[in-house]
Amino acid sequence: MKKIIPIISFVFIALAAQAQSANFDLAKSLDIQNSILKQLSVNYVDSVQFGKLINTGITAMLSSLDPYTVYYPEEEEDDVQMMTTGMYGGVGSLIKKRPEGAVLITEPYPDSPAVKAGLQPGDSIVAIDGIPVYGETSQQASDRMKGQPGSKVTFKVIKGRTKEATEVVVKRERIHISNIEYYGIIRGNIGYVSITGFTAGMSAELRSAILELKAQGAERLVIDLRGNGGGLMDEAIKLMSLFVPKGTLVVSSRGRARGTNVEYRTQTDPIDTEIPVLVMINSGSASASEIVAGAFQDLDRGTIAGTRSFGKGLIQSVRPTAFGGTLKVTTGKYYTPSGRCVQAIDYSHRNEDGSVGAIPDSLTHEFKTAGGRTVKDGGGITPDIVVENRRYSRPTYSLVYGDITGDYAIDYYNRHETIAPAEEFTLSDDEYEDFIAFCETLSFDWRSGSDAEIEKLIEAAKYDGTYDNCRAEIEALKAKLDISKADALRLVKDEIKPLLESDIAVKYYFQRASAIVNLRYDQQLFCALDTWQQGK
Repeated sequence: MKKIIPIISFVFIALAAQAQSANFDLAKSLDIQNSILKQLSVNYVDSVQFGKLINTGITAMLSSLDPYTVYYPEEEEDDVQMMTTGMYGGVGSLIKKRPEGAVLITEPYPDSPAVKAGLQPGDSIVAIDGIPVYGETSQQASDRMKGQPGSKVTFKVIKGRTKEATEVVVKRERIHISNIEYYGIIRGNIGYVSITGFTAGMSAELRSAILELKAQGAERLVIDLRGNGGGLMDEAIKLMSLFVPKGTLVVSSRGRARGTNVEYRTQTDPIDTEIPVLVMINSGSASASEIVAGAFQDLDRGTIAGTRSFGKGLIQSVRPTAFGGTLKVTTGKYYTPSGRCVQAIDYSHRNEDGSVGAIPDSLTHEFKTAGGRTVKDGGGITPDIVVENRRYSRPTYSLVYGDITGDYAIDYYNRHETIAPAEEFTLSDDEYEDFIAFCETLSFDWRSGSDAEIEKLIEAAKYDGTYDNCRAEIEALKAKLDISKADALRLVKDEIKPLLESDIAVKYYFQRASAIVNLRYDQQLFCALDTWQQGK
């Protein structure tokens, strides 16, 4: 015992010294910052906007830690509320800025104040409460459209279909954006639910949707988390409580602060512990989505299909700061029931979309599911059924990122009073040719991948001085690959047509219609279902 006491004392002394050193470094850094700000206030050549300067410094400071630790000043409280609850005070519509400066209504939400006031896709707002929107950014205009529920805002509007100018008064409401994008029966007896986020109340909506699907005869269930970037961990745990016995471990957290090492178990009785479940994920499935996918997989309660998830195993907590601000801070890492963490091992090397990159097997560790299957850590959740999504061509990406398909959908809406129900709506060949004519007047990169590579080859050959030696061959190949814009769009018609149908259907029947149209062409889902059903 006498030999242990000095060792313990030494540990305590070392920890105390370490804490004192950290406190000294913090105090020193704050003194340096204050000294610099005082010097700037006295000596800088121009006047200094200290609020803006400090916020810039805070943003840079936090970004050096991770992409998820973020400070929200008091004036951005609506963003915090939207992030956690999916609600905000406003008129309820997606908008975008027109090139001439007006604000375009692109997609009002169902039963929103915008819809109640008669605003439609294609309507242009040119003034808000008598103040023109020209010169404002889309965000600035959006901020002026938001406000306390019950307050009113007046828009000067140019109607898209009639081009008439009118004044529209909208009474703001508390806008709730549902995380359940769509649910319905597919393939006879398979219930399907698409979940876009994990804000407060999602699990209650999901419970109602599943019970309705079961009442309609669903004997299997697909939970689609593709593109779901996550949200509240509590909602992920509540989702799992619908499918596993009360008291089941779903996820655990480990952090540095007191109270962050916690096991999270289901707190309520399930509605069905037997129904087969297929969970669809991809590289856009992150955070709470990965908690759910990891739990289904580790507990052998469901089958995971698609492509590997994003690889975000960090937990954020919301903390108040001085003067009404909010800090969303990373407080720990989470671990699936088998004990694995989905956070990418090499955080700095990711794919273009931000998801985890290739992981050498030597850097991963093996874990066992409840049924004894082997699963690995290292970044993201690897599906049980790997099904790659379809690849799109350069022209298609260009049309989508430039929102040209969305612009055509507005143009189509302005020219057509009605369309067939979303389940039946398709574009005719003549209408697709109309889209091509619409694109002829627009500037975008419609080159094929091979055409773009040829141009790179020519540039490289000229730089190397070898172009003249192979000019004839390169030019001949380029001529064979070179086609008109119209022909390029016709070649990728099978890619673009579904996107157009989805964008157009949304204008008439809201976001649910997009899911209905997309399901019609979802080959990744169909392939996963084939394999899943064959496995019984």
